[in-house]
Amino acid sequence: MRRPAICGAIALLLTACTVSVGRPAETASPLPTPAASASPSEVVATATPLPTPTATQRPDPPVAASDPDTLALQIASAERAVRDRNVTGADLAWFGHLQQLTYRRLAARPEWRDAVLGAVPADIRVAATANADATADLRATVVPGPDLPTAWRIVDPAPLDDLTRYYREAEAEFGVPWSYLASIHLVETRMGRIRGTSTAGAQGPMQFIPSTWAAYGEGDINSDRDSIRAAARYLRANGAPANMANALFRYNQSQRYVRAVTAYAEVMRAEPDAYRGYYHWQVYYLTTRGDILLPVGYGR
Repeated sequence: MRRPAICGAIALLLTACTVSVGRPAETASPLPTPAASASPSEVVATATPLPTPTATQRPDPPVAASDPDTLALQIASAERAVRDRNVTGADLAWFGHLQQLTYRRLAARPEWRDAVLGAVPADIRVAATANADATADLRATVVPGPDLPTAWRIVDPAPLDDLTRYYREAEAEFGVPWSYLASIHLVETRMGRIRGTSTAGAQGPMQFIPSTWAAYGEGDINSDRDSIRAAARYLRANGAPANMANALFRYNQSQRYVRAVTAYAEVMRAEPDAYRGYYHWQVYYLTTRGDILLPVGYGR
């Protein structure tokens, strides 16, 4: 069994890297397109999004619904809000966080999957399905423990526009789609929110093992820009962009990891504004007591 060259914290769910002995798929599968037969009336009638909560109505942090019907409404509201350029600042952050929590709730209640996704409006069902399945894939790799991480600090991420520029610059230089770099950044450290060394010895916002960084990195392993460029360089050396599945498998030898990163990346490739929601996903740690939010300032 080979060790992965790069092994990350995977802040969403993973407490240690996973290694798959299966062979990687030859190509990354794009998201399917919505059924062409869906009419506007079907889109509207499937589910009506909840009204946008006001500052005085909404709990902070958000609370995911405890029944399938309301959860579908929350998903619709959050997905539409993060794509609305009129939603900014604290409102965007709140809806991004709600979006994350709805998919975590759905991953924890897999028996709801078909009912919830069936009730989501047809125009966002493809993205919602990708997000739900990616979250479930990552959650399935975890064996929850009783303790919280002691080697992590949680910090504010770099500004959204700065990170976008770093992804785009790396894409221009190495040919790796920006959405895949953003997706890896999201899965590994929640866009750089996690600082610290993983159980496998990986470091930095894109979670490089020191020996791999020595071969592919330039500059500071803890720099978002330098780490994003190194990730693009590593992916390119392993088949990207022609064979993203192989490149991702070399990054982390888990088929679930490959599927999850691909799903988030293809959502962003189809709808770049989806990145606005992912940017606001927070650091949660799955324990035997359930999901624990690690807020900015944790570990200091």
